[in-house]
Amino acid sequence: MPYRIPIRMIQRKSKMLCFCAVTVLIFFGIYQTFTFADSTRTPRAFGDDLENEIKAIESKIRILEQKGSKKFPEVKFLTYKDRKRILITGGAGFVGSHLVDRLMMQGHEVTVVDNFFTGRKRNVEHWIGHENFELLHHDIVNPLYIEVDQIYHLASPASPPNYMYNPIKTLKTNTLGTINMLGLAKRVRARLLLASTSEVYGDPELHPQNEEYWGHVNPIGPRACYDEGKRVAETMCYAYEKQENVEVRVARIFNTFGPRMHMNDGRVVSNFILQALQNESITVYGEGEQTRSFQYVSDLVDGLMSLMNSNYSLPVNLGNPEEHTIMEFARIIRSIVGGDSKIIKKTAMEDDPQRRKPDITRAMKYLGWSPKVPLMVGINKTIEYFQNELRRSRHSERNFHMPDTLQI
Repeated sequence: MPYRIPIRMIQRKSKMLCFCAVTVLIFFGIYQTFTFADSTRTPRAFGDDLENEIKAIESKIRILEQKGSKKFPEVKFLTYKDRKRILITGGAGFVGSHLVDRLMMQGHEVTVVDNFFTGRKRNVEHWIGHENFELLHHDIVNPLYIEVDQIYHLASPASPPNYMYNPIKTLKTNTLGTINMLGLAKRVRARLLLASTSEVYGDPELHPQNEEYWGHVNPIGPRACYDEGKRVAETMCYAYEKQENVEVRVARIFNTFGPRMHMNDGRVVSNFILQALQNESITVYGEGEQTRSFQYVSDLVDGLMSLMNSNYSLPVNLGNPEEHTIMEFARIIRSIVGGDSKIIKKTAMEDDPQRRKPDITRAMKYLGWSPKVPLMVGINKTIEYFQNELRRSRHSERNFHMPDTLQI
């Protein structure tokens, strides 16, 4: 059974301390009755000890009550018919935690499931204790039995170092985990959104990539555990839709960045920013002529929610069609951060896609969605987050990022 973080934990501890206080008083009285005759201490001394014990317990109760009155970000109230029960797998991760923030502030009931392989509790700790929020420490490779209306299936390592670290685990998450989530959706008649990836296109021969392109993937390469895992996850979604009438949505997500990215996740944005902030050499693999299209995380969250609540069921690209070479992006980061970092080239990574740019015609037509946050605005917010991360880590402090309110 998954471990559940109790919502009323603080109140329970307060009641338990009260019970303990009464117990202490009873035993103290019994002890005093049997030992006072032989004691050299005065009744006043015993009374003082008893009073000190009571004050100490009362102080602990007050501290717990203060913790129990935790302030949460402002949440909209929804009536029962409008409020949805929403499950987010991988909800303690980078993208998942931002999605949690948005759905919670809209007033929905959100359950996060995460095994914390790459996710972190601190990404969602500001919601722990809220009546609309629940956090389950659970691996979706194992079945999950809860009641929900919608499932955002985001669980999977997403950066190359993470998914190549344990390729079998990555495959299991994207196959067995997806089967379990589809089975749950079938049982409770929930709609499921699969967070797929632009990696299903592999090293594309078509540019830009539209959703009708079948891809150019190496099925036995170092990235295959993720590429093929997501491809078969898409296949399973549409098999369940056809055979079991499960409502599915598939988002093919392109490169995304923003606060709460893990500093050492090995992605382009986090690598370049971290290296520049520490005055280290900025490493570019290959000649740096590979292209990428970067979107800010709030734009992606908008797209995911629009797709989930739409009537469109075919795959949809969610990304920013503004294309930059890796070398150009390294120079942009260096110029914003400043410092003396040099850009150095290293041996190209195997199966590293040479061009990556989404065709978002389908998203604009059926969802009315397109990215709104300018690249420089998003980069500056991300750099600010990493600066705080580095500064606080030196002083053993926590870098807490409140729900993003960036509106463009």
